[in-house]
Amino acid sequence: MRTLILGAGALGGYFGGRLLAAGRDVTLLVRPRSAKLLVEHGLQVLSPLGDAFIDRPPIVLAQDIRQPFDLILLSCKSYDLEDAMASIAPAVGRETAILPMLNGLAHLGILEQRFGSERVLGGTTRISATRDPDGTIRHLNDRADLYFGARFTATSSRLEAIAAALNCPGFKACLRPNILQDMWEKWSYLAALSGSTCLMRGAIGDVVTADATLPIRIYAECRTIAAAEGYAPSQAFIDHQTSLLRDPASSLHGSMLRDIEAKGPIEAHQIVGDLLERGRRHSLATPLLEIVYAHLRTYEVRRAREAAAATP
Repeated sequence: MRTLILGAGALGGYFGGRLLAAGRDVTLLVRPRSAKLLVEHGLQVLSPLGDAFIDRPPIVLAQDIRQPFDLILLSCKSYDLEDAMASIAPAVGRETAILPMLNGLAHLGILEQRFGSERVLGGTTRISATRDPDGTIRHLNDRADLYFGARFTATSSRLEAIAAALNCPGFKACLRPNILQDMWEKWSYLAALSGSTCLMRGAIGDVVTADATLPIRIYAECRTIAAAEGYAPSQAFIDHQTSLLRDPASSLHGSMLRDIEAKGPIEAHQIVGDLLERGRRHSLATPLLEIVYAHLRTYEVRRAREAAAATP
């Protein structure tokens, strides 16, 4: 199965490196700067699950794509989605499956409008990773899962073929019967994790030490919205995530906090704003999420103002 992975960042680099190390037919769609890094340094993955190094990973620039791929893994941030869609468009054929690994759900409708619902799978990940300036991928925890599946139809032979192609050492590729449930479970937890750590500018352990109930209360609001949308998290999932959000020794924090500290763009709407809009449609009271989103939007407004002031 010919697979195209958009980008060689934290997710694209990790999953791409693992698949290439396993001998899969994978090409990385990158921008010129990333292409230069990969040519000079190769693709290095440092992980508790075992390191990997690909000396000359197959790469392609968007303008050089000449034929469609069977599978496209989309690992961009939501604020890069429009550019990402333009980049992958030449690689999308009649039988191409697009597996997005973005947070939240807002991207699904955008991808459907551009490429058709029959091509867009549901997908989510369970991994914490980052990329160093030299392109090295650092896996930050001991879990690396890629969940995917059809959103409206039963499992098909095409999905089973994708599962077989993605099955390799270094991560678990899980074909799920109800991928939207998995996506909602991650989204509700991620909004609480990112919301509380960004709002308080610290890891979960710091926040819990300062106010033991804040992350749990934000998570409760997120779960209320998920339930109203028909995707209440399972009790087992709630119990596990709640234990993480109560740990005073935890160094967990949302990647959005790292983005804020680096003064970069953030996924405020994708992770929190869209969730809030859904809650309002159900007339739910979510005062803590309202504060979180106001905080994130204030950061975005200030960042845009400072960027405009710095532009000649």
